[in-house]
Amino acid sequence: MLRAVAVCAVVLAVSGSDARAQGASATPADLIRDPALKAALDGAKATEAQTIDDQIRFCEIPAPSFKEEVRGRELHRVFQQLGLQNVRVDKVGNVLGDYPGAAARPHLVMAAHLDTVFPEGTNVKVKRDGDVLHGPGIGDDCRGLAVLVAAVREMKKAKLQTPGTITFVANVGEEGLGDLRGVKELFNTTLKDQIDRFVSIDGTGIHVTNVAVGSHRYRVTFKGPGGHSFGAFGMANPMGAMGRAIAKIQEIQVPKQPKTTFNVGRIGGGTSVNSIPFEGWMELDMRSSDPASLAAVDANIQKALDAAVAEENARWGKPGTITVTKELVGDRPAGSTPENSPIVRNGLAVATVLGFNANLGEGSTDSNTPMSLKIPAITIGGGGRGRDAHSLTESFDTTDAWQGTQYAILLAVALAQR
Repeated sequence: MLRAVAVCAVVLAVSGSDARAQGASATPADLIRDPALKAALDGAKATEAQTIDDQIRFCEIPAPSFKEEVRGRELHRVFQQLGLQNVRVDKVGNVLGDYPGAAARPHLVMAAHLDTVFPEGTNVKVKRDGDVLHGPGIGDDCRGLAVLVAAVREMKKAKLQTPGTITFVANVGEEGLGDLRGVKELFNTTLKDQIDRFVSIDGTGIHVTNVAVGSHRYRVTFKGPGGHSFGAFGMANPMGAMGRAIAKIQEIQVPKQPKTTFNVGRIGGGTSVNSIPFEGWMELDMRSSDPASLAAVDANIQKALDAAVAEENARWGKPGTITVTKELVGDRPAGSTPENSPIVRNGLAVATVLGFNANLGEGSTDSNTPMSLKIPAITIGGGGRGRDAHSLTESFDTTDAWQGTQYAILLAVALAQR
């Protein structure tokens, strides 16, 4: 099916004269003939060393979720330096700058996220080893931020003009418990009803993510009176209830297609080894690209939690001793952008015109929000090759990474067409 879609994109790309005759927008194959656009694409390759320097600089500014302000200030400075208009910061910390077109619409937003999964105190110094960069967050999403900036830089240098307006955004809150708060703010408040198309640059390689994997995340807290491990023995134990719950969750059956998953990722609680704890907690995650499957695994987990509490209380003969609280701390909507939609076809056609190969895929990204709102959206990679994302050993191979910037530039111009 992926191959069929790619072939369709190529046909559309090479038949630009027919499309124009029918009043359609210029295709990527048409656009690439423009001298200004060619200059921007050539500039992206020629200045890749500068893009890499930006990538490293951004990455060495710590930016855990909810604490992106310092990195955000740097992006704000760079946006102003590059000459974007109306550079501003919204109330949650998103940094926005406008690249005006001949008209306000169509309005494209191209974004990359500021935050990383790494906590405060993580050593974010980037090390070079030949063509490979090593550092937490170097690919996800320091590469996206660098490509975002490089696209603006080369478009401005080439004096590229577009029919529609592009807003470039360095957004907060994509990772973990950030829960997409940056893009939720964009679509619900900052740019509500103003966005026609959305592209997120996230991660590495050349790809088009058009299926949004949704997720529910809970912090579950088990509580009881607690007591001395010897003197109060026989009292129901919050940790006992949590252990029963985890065992039950691990037995839940989920469909392989659409892929549906669950995970208990963190646990904690208690005060000492010789105390029956008064509290135990865990954080769990469940995911699926299918809303119905996500709802089903959520319901099964809720049943497992309630049953575990009942069993722990019954075991010790003191009903009602243990209670459980379930706090929804993450809700990423599932959704998709159809394979035959113009934005997906453009994503594939741009890669083809540039001589790259792009495959369709699924993931959990900032595009989840617009996809759930039925606003055309995709997520693309920033070029290069990344390894070990979300780990301290994360790396980025810079070989031919300029392709990612060229891809972002041509796609931005294509999506700013009427």
